[in-house]
Amino acid sequence: MNEVVHSNRAPAPIGPYSQAILAGDELFCSGQIPLDPASGEIVGGDAKTQARQVLANLQAVLTAANFSAADVVKTTIYLIDINDFAAVNAEYERLFEASKPARSTVAVAALPRGARVEIDAIAKRRR
Repeated sequence: MNEVVHSNRAPAPIGPYSQAILAGDELFCSGQIPLDPASGEIVGGDAKTQARQVLANLQAVLTAANFSAADVVKTTIYLIDINDFAAVNAEYERLFEASKPARSTVAVAALPRGARVEIDAIAKRRR
């Protein structure tokens, strides 16, 4: 049976979805945008600041399910401007420095609430 995962340290979903779903030993994390969990507002105007908040939100969801960044096996990064790649990558590397999960990066036309970056993740519990 699948289990809904929720963290008060990450923003509440802005639509009909869960922050993450735990399915056996796999965790499927919904995309996080740079919302401040307390205010519900977008943090920062630049991609670097937004990426830092996105990754903090993602880490909060992982922690709520007793996972860590080291358990992440795949991420997808969505950018509204591919020129933000280096700035986002620098922040991303701080969280995933040791584990280096598989990753896709996609340029998109727009993201919710005018965000510049969104990241989702899949994690697998180590045995």
